[in-house]
Amino acid sequence: MQPLASMQCELMQCELLTFFQNLSYMCDSMFVVAGVYLAERLNKVLSNNWKRFATQNYFDPSGLFLSVLWSGPLLVIAIIILVNTLFNLCYMIVRWKRAELRHRARLSRNKQD
Repeated sequence: MQPLASMQCELMQCELLTFFQNLSYMCDSMFVVAGVYLAERLNKVLSNNWKRFATQNYFDPSGLFLSVLWSGPLLVIAIIILVNTLFNLCYMIVRWKRAELRHRARLSRNKQD
């Protein structure tokens, strides 16, 4: 349980440290989405091999245990990545439009001169 929690905390810290680096964010988001996508297969593997690492089988066929402890936190991180990406996109669009307006104003001033 501790390695899982520490991995998720490390991933969250990585997201916070690379808040404005879009390429790193996209790589991290692919890792997170792949982790959620593979949760069903991971549940099957862990359900078949639970005696090697646990005293009872936590991995039910519906995958509730793994969904709560694995997919849930990864989905929260994915939502944070998505919201941050949308904010960055809006910021870039505003910068682009401001530059476009400055360029148009500069062109109209040059035509008047």
